[in-house]
Amino acid sequence: MRTNGSTYIKAKKSRNHTELLTKYLKLPIKIKNKKNYDLIKINKIKKIKALNYKIPSDISSSAFFIVLTALTKNSKLLIKNVNINPSRTGIITVLKKMGVKINFKNQKIYKGEKNADIEVKSPNKINPINCPTRLNAGMIDEFLVIFLVAAKAHGVSYFKDLAELNQKESPRLKWGSKILNKMGIKTITTKNSIKIFGNPDLQINKKIIIKNYLKDHRVFMTSLIAALSFGGEWYIHDKDSIKTSFPSFLNILNQIKK
Repeated sequence: MRTNGSTYIKAKKSRNHTELLTKYLKLPIKIKNKKNYDLIKINKIKKIKALNYKIPSDISSSAFFIVLTALTKNSKLLIKNVNINPSRTGIITVLKKMGVKINFKNQKIYKGEKNADIEVKSPNKINPINCPTRLNAGMIDEFLVIFLVAAKAHGVSYFKDLAELNQKESPRLKWGSKILNKMGIKTITTKNSIKIFGNPDLQINKKIIIKNYLKDHRVFMTSLIAALSFGGEWYIHDKDSIKTSFPSFLNILNQIKK
């Protein structure tokens, strides 16, 4: 935006928060949406007007509480004012396909972005899924907790084209499989895929230790959701890892009424 002339970008399909805000601010941007990528043209901008912006709740952070609700019998939860940008709601689509009851309430457009309250109710039965790869980009940070839902499904779930997970703060695909195996769930894992053999009757009655995971905040939070959902005696190291993304996570968990 500060480069002389026009800049052209060929961008693979991804999150479009920047494009939406740029359009809302009426800055000189043009976007052509193609099937597998976007063509973006942006001209030099001399000045951007100041604005006030009330940041909504983040769906990646909300995902842990959505999954905890889904895995807890006779449970429901309302999470208010969450950004439901379609490029971020892959987890909602997948969980609904698996039978989790999720509704958007009080939907509105705020400065170019879709926001809503998310109502979640636990299902009586969780269905397995052959996860469509077209949804991967919209939930790449939520796969670890989605794997927990698959662990309780009535059947085998299959997730593929996930090599990117091992490029995160830790090799998350490997850690997802490792956590499930420690829980007693069978998996078949390759460099970019995982099959999860669900057990709807799983109850953990053993000691599980989670450590040496490179202080990946999502590994810590996923492990905690697993402990609360399936039982067992868990020892999860490096709780300070959540300070990178969600320092209030433990406090909010303690406030949720069972």
